[in-house]
Amino acid sequence: MTDSENHSGGNQTITKVFILVGFSYLNKLQILLFVVCLLTYLLSLMGNLLIILLIKLNPSLHTPMYFFLVNLSFLEICCTTSVTPQLLAHLLVEEKTITLEGCTAQLYVFSITGLTACSLLAVMAYDRYVAICRPLHYTTIMSGWVCVLLASSSWFIGILVAGAQTMWLFSQPFCGSNHIHHYFCSSPPLQKMLCTNMWNNTLLGILLLVLFVLGPFLLIILSYIHIISTILKLPSTEGRRKAFSTCSSHLTVVTLLYGTALLGNLKATSNSNLESDQFMSFIHTVVTPLLNPIIYTLRNKEVKGALRNTVAKVIFSHNQRFREWKVELIETL
Repeated sequence: MTDSENHSGGNQTITKVFILVGFSYLNKLQILLFVVCLLTYLLSLMGNLLIILLIKLNPSLHTPMYFFLVNLSFLEICCTTSVTPQLLAHLLVEEKTITLEGCTAQLYVFSITGLTACSLLAVMAYDRYVAICRPLHYTTIMSGWVCVLLASSSWFIGILVAGAQTMWLFSQPFCGSNHIHHYFCSSPPLQKMLCTNMWNNTLLGILLLVLFVLGPFLLIILSYIHIISTILKLPSTEGRRKAFSTCSSHLTVVTLLYGTALLGNLKATSNSNLESDQFMSFIHTVVTPLLNPIIYTLRNKEVKGALRNTVAKVIFSHNQRFREWKVELIETL
């Protein structure tokens, strides 16, 4: 299944098909993993779509924080969809192949979601900073067009940087085997397959990590230093509790996303084994998109209230239609 041409003494390979090693080592347990992945994927889609729908249907949630949350939920859908459907298919077949074009597209979409999410979480931290540290100017600073500009900038950074990274990676020659030691086209294992100087590849990876992953993380930390300092100055315990509660969901998501992403990148660049690398990536690409809507639903009173109101409206509307149908039936008879 390998379509390759050898050059320079058989050391350099131009391949049109990659083989994803993935979870092949699990053998018969791949069926169990398939069931777990399928259920997790469906719940992730339903949870994030529910968040988007609730915010759309409830005017009380039409605020900057929930506008950014809609973008984050959509990113989670894109992130898990870029990886999980192919993983599900490969868990059921013997030949786990992916074309060069498919690998390029998968890496590009996955990179967009990761880079955009980092910027978006920094924007959400800034939103919380303005809400708590400058509440009197909140509506002026976080106006509609400013929110659109901040969200659009996050997407622009993700699309641009991911495009440049993907184009650079696939413009380089690959050496040796076309086996990717991962379950999807991730940047670290692909970089290890390049014929070019490994130090240059590592340096580029570190540069991207510092600028577009750790950079937003630093902005998040600075925002929360000001937020915590302001909250601790509040006179009442209840006021401090309410202020902290508005940030708890965001802090949890930041910890979850950055924790899994950074650990995954650090392990991928080290000499760790394949199983541990894939476990961290699995948490990031399959499990985290499911946890985010749970966090924002269970830890947020406004979202829980909107959910109750929406369910009550649906039930009331259904009962109303049933009563109208019953009256029409009686009149007909």
